[in-house]
Amino acid sequence: MVIANVRAKRCTFPNPAIERSTLSMGYDAVTKHLLSLPGATLSIQWGDEHVFKVGGKMFAAMRPKETKPHGIWFKTDEVSFHVLTKTRGITPARYLARAHWVSVDRLARLSDKELKAYLTRAHALVADGLTRKMRASLGIAEARNEL
Repeated sequence: MVIANVRAKRCTFPNPAIERSTLSMGYDAVTKHLLSLPGATLSIQWGDEHVFKVGGKMFAAMRPKETKPHGIWFKTDEVSFHVLTKTRGITPARYLARAHWVSVDRLARLSDKELKAYLTRAHALVADGLTRKMRASLGIAEARNEL
């Protein structure tokens, strides 16, 4: 009887695949989040690609809203690159993989919380590479040296 209770409890956990697809941020919400980051700008490049930059350096890119499914490309650190590229639907970004960029085939691949965190981190990685003067002019706090 105890085993039956344990099994019943295990069945009540939410299915991550269903949860991710129902909670996926939409195109407009992702764009709004990206542009809310300090010093972030949107540039239309390479025809109609929406490229998000900080200090003139790109940290994320998306196809136009009309193109479906909505995918996204963004910069990651080395560890996140290896973790993410083991996930179905997330691959090394063409031409940018050596710089640790990933391509996510649709926004629903990651939960809202995960996607926001990775995009915020992409912004921080690129912003950390800017000069102090550039970061100050964009209103970006000084980067902390981590051990």
